[in-house]
Amino acid sequence: MAHLHIVIMGVAGSGKSTVAEALRDRLGWPLAEGDDLHPESNVAKMASGIPLTDEDRWPWLRKITEWMSAEESAGASTIVTCSALKRAYRDRLREAPGRVVFVHLAGSEQVLAGRLSARKGHFMPPSLLPSQLDTLESLDADEDGLTLPITQSVDEIVDEIITYFALTPAESHLNR
Repeated sequence: MAHLHIVIMGVAGSGKSTVAEALRDRLGWPLAEGDDLHPESNVAKMASGIPLTDEDRWPWLRKITEWMSAEESAGASTIVTCSALKRAYRDRLREAPGRVVFVHLAGSEQVLAGRLSARKGHFMPPSLLPSQLDTLESLDADEDGLTLPITQSVDEIVDEIITYFALTPAESHLNR
């Protein structure tokens, strides 16, 4: 049986980690924090305020795909955070076995900038938000997933994800 791999996507400050952790708490699925899979060179580049290039992102996307593939082989559905800004990046992630779906957390530049300026201890500086927004390609109609506004509460977002993908508490226990 193929498993479901939910990629929580969006620009910095959209709440990917918070939503992914709440979803993990509800479903009990393995969670990978995409930022933890970045090579040190990417982290250093972003921390210096330099936007990543496609060439910087390919090895990172490969690592995320490999993680989802390993979890699929172990019989688990997963949750992963990844900006997945371009369709080409999402196409790469869809190479993992199972059903790879996307939840795009979307919000205005003003709300996102406010969140980033309040965030402490993260390597991604608020100065990179405009470059992320310029790079962002929203989900196309033929992509498996949904877009949700970050103005909703985390619980509302998680409820919508569970409803949209028809997940049930019993299903989460059979996944492992």
